[in-house]
Amino acid sequence: MDSPNSQPLNFPTTSRAHLRPLGVSIDDSLFTETKNTQKRKLSQKRKTLLSGSFSIGGHLSPWPRYISDQTILHNRKPCSDDYRKRAGLQQPLGTTKPRYLEQLENYLRKELLLLDLSTDSAQELRLQPYREIFEFFIEDFKTYKPLLSSIKNAYEVMLAHQREKIRALEPLKAKLITVNENCNERILAMRAEERDEISMLKKEKMNLLKLIDKKNEEKISLQIEVTKLRKNLAEEYLHYLSERDARKILIADLNELRYQREDMSLAQSPGVWGEDPMKLTVALKMARQDLTRTQMELNTMKANFGDVVPRRDFEMQEKTLKELQEQLESLRDDYEEVRKEHEMLLQLHMSTLKERDQFYSELQEIQRTSTPRPDWSKCEDMVAGGRDRWHMLAEGKNSDQLVDVLLEEIGEGLLREKDFFPGLGYGESIPPFLRFDGIVENKKPTKKEVVKLLKDAWKERITEEQKEKFPDFFFSFLERHFGPGDAMAWAYTIFEYIKLFHTNEVMSQFYAVLMGKRKESVYIKQKQTIAQLLKEMTNVDSQNEGLLTMEQLRPQPGLSALMSPYSTVLKSTFPLKKDERIQELMEAGGWHPSSSNADLLDYRLLFMEDEEGQSVPFVQKLWEQYVVEKDEYLNELKQELGLELNEEVTLPKVREALMNIDPSLDKQTLNHYLRQAFQLPMTEMPEEGEEREEGIVTQLQTALEQLQMSDIRRMGPREQEPAS
Repeated sequence: MDSPNSQPLNFPTTSRAHLRPLGVSIDDSLFTETKNTQKRKLSQKRKTLLSGSFSIGGHLSPWPRYISDQTILHNRKPCSDDYRKRAGLQQPLGTTKPRYLEQLENYLRKELLLLDLSTDSAQELRLQPYREIFEFFIEDFKTYKPLLSSIKNAYEVMLAHQREKIRALEPLKAKLITVNENCNERILAMRAEERDEISMLKKEKMNLLKLIDKKNEEKISLQIEVTKLRKNLAEEYLHYLSERDARKILIADLNELRYQREDMSLAQSPGVWGEDPMKLTVALKMARQDLTRTQMELNTMKANFGDVVPRRDFEMQEKTLKELQEQLESLRDDYEEVRKEHEMLLQLHMSTLKERDQFYSELQEIQRTSTPRPDWSKCEDMVAGGRDRWHMLAEGKNSDQLVDVLLEEIGEGLLREKDFFPGLGYGESIPPFLRFDGIVENKKPTKKEVVKLLKDAWKERITEEQKEKFPDFFFSFLERHFGPGDAMAWAYTIFEYIKLFHTNEVMSQFYAVLMGKRKESVYIKQKQTIAQLLKEMTNVDSQNEGLLTMEQLRPQPGLSALMSPYSTVLKSTFPLKKDERIQELMEAGGWHPSSSNADLLDYRLLFMEDEEGQSVPFVQKLWEQYVVEKDEYLNELKQELGLELNEEVTLPKVREALMNIDPSLDKQTLNHYLRQAFQLPMTEMPEEGEEREEGIVTQLQTALEQLQMSDIRRMGPREQEPAS
């Protein structure tokens, strides 16, 4: 307890002028003076504080008071548990704080209330009262003064060091803010320039398209005018020929009339009657002989050339005959083609009848022996989402596909229930991205999140140089996105998802590439083909409205669907596709033979994907046709080689077979196919005709499997068409 004569302490009101923030820099010359001033003020405060804090004996009031000065515990540590227990047992219940401690706490509370904590240097100001209290302790406890002073100095040195570092970093912070603002301004300016340039280029494109349309219209009008002028020229030519013949006939008639008039004038002249009769008789006789000879020549000419037509009529008839002969040859060729097609259709009809009978017998056998079809409506309550989601999942799928869908739904539920996956170890058969020993966490993402993550991985893979293998790239991609600590957990989680969902296009293709069942060039080439087709359709859409008339995607009117040449976007993009497959693509895109020519198609919808990565039927049909065409190509190669699957084949023989079934293959593509088939690096690929080609052999089945995994497609027709 405190001394009864102890008086309450009267602390002097401390001015806030001597409290300085720690971060404010001052001159070294003023530092000593300021420090001395603070010491003097602290000494005055201490004297004032200690004026009423002593007991009657002149010592500080002990607390607690019950401990005797003569109590000495030998062989006991002051901080041990035994010491605390012994001291605690002897503690009286009525102990209170000494007056000195209460006065220090009151002083600290008042000083803190007087501080202005709204400024930036509030923390520095708040530290100053605590410093004063610590100075009081150092001065009052003489025994511990060296230790307490060293502690205070160590903290002061560290605070000074931190202040210097803050002062050094403040200019850098200001510079960083300035640089950031400049960069933002430059970025905004560049974006504004790019927007202006893009708008100008779009306007220029529209103007050029309009100019092209105008020039095309002028060209069509000029062609029509040239046709009319040619027709008029032919009519004028015939008219002038008729005029020429009529003029020749008229001139001959005029000459005849002139000769007759001259003869009549001679006959009527008076001098004729005075001629010699004998002379006239001889002249008459000679005239009659000339008349007889002329009459004979005229009869001969009539007999020889009575049936001869004019040359102009002959040339016209000859031209007509030539045209008719050409039409006859064309009709004969058409008839021959139609006859062959008819025979092919008859054969197809007969084979179809046989297949129909075979299928009917198989159907009867299946109906007799098969189990009844399952009632898939029972699955409505078992699938998350109820009846509506089950109908959406089951639309257009057969029983086998519905089993896959049901297994995926069940597997997804089981994956959700798992919290951890067991590690597969470090065996050589384990993929590199799954080599881990222990337990990894199941991140439990949604199906949409997995699809989005896989799409981001594909985008990054396409843009980089592809130096590392795909599994290594996949794990490094996860490390970049989730950090090294969570990369393995995400690898196991995504692997389980893509292994489960076979019906999802993005997951199934990623799983095939990741496990080495398919080369990544197959996916990249398919995406490039879809992008090229979209670009072709955009080029046809001159108005950039996103609409395309169905006339541009169907055969010419009046021609059969199988015989007409397609002047369409699909035919120009896929020149080697058969007409029936082009028709399948058109029907998958929404066209039907019964639709009118005025139908408009929003072609951009043909390339859309839903949130889970599923594409529309048009893109699915493109992928199905690619797989079928690759199988047909490899079957042709196998038939051309004429070997069994377990037989060995040499590199020159495969080269020759590829050139026979696809003569349009260039050297680079051919070498690429051969490297894929025989798994040869580019440096070990021999040139054509080298002797060591004969030593490179592999099993036919292995070669076909390697080609099946790669991006392989036909480059041209099997038989080169003759140049016209």
